[in-house]
Amino acid sequence: VMGVTGSGKTTFINCASESDLLVGKGLESCTVDVQMSKPFYLDQRMVTLIDTPGFDDTNRKERDILTHISAYLANTYEQGVKLTGIIYMHRISDTRMTGTSRRNFRLFRELCGKDAFKNILIVTNMGKDDELEACNERERELSTDDKYYKPMLDGGARMVRHNGTPDSAKAIISQLINKGEVTLVGQREIVDEHKEFSGTTVGKELTRVLKEQAEEYDTEL
Repeated sequence: VMGVTGSGKTTFINCASESDLLVGKGLESCTVDVQMSKPFYLDQRMVTLIDTPGFDDTNRKERDILTHISAYLANTYEQGVKLTGIIYMHRISDTRMTGTSRRNFRLFRELCGKDAFKNILIVTNMGKDDELEACNERERELSTDDKYYKPMLDGGARMVRHNGTPDSAKAIISQLINKGEVTLVGQREIVDEHKEFSGTTVGKELTRVLKEQAEEYDTEL
């Protein structure tokens, strides 16, 4: 389960698995390391959810976070533990997709690779009942604009909405657990191709992202 800081990753995992992973309440990130939920049965399958820190963590640099996540995923792959799905959480209550959110998604996309798109669910979260029409419009824009999620959706990913209940979380996970196993390009590059993080697709994308940020900063000055 991935997404920006504060998008509801840990809450979603606790909701589905009845785990008690610590949830952030303030402005700072709470999830600082990759952590696993309690295993639970769903549709006669044993499921374990993996909670990850946001790439925009308030306490650590993006490179440190991505290196940590990549190393964890590479280690599980090397041990023969395969993923069946990836969930990307999006806070639909946000009125616009910020530059930080777009950069996060670029990195997520390059970590996964196109071959994994069919095993990805983009889960919109934190919608408000009194803003249903606005949330519908935001989802429409996110799914039809090439700047946002359209390319991934065209590649086989799907967008679904989480309403905050355990039944909703489990129904979302049910859409993934019977899919075939998937290997992320980031896992394959580190384990099978013996690349350092900086030489992986996501590592190179991060270098581009950081260069863009530096140039934007210089322009503002």
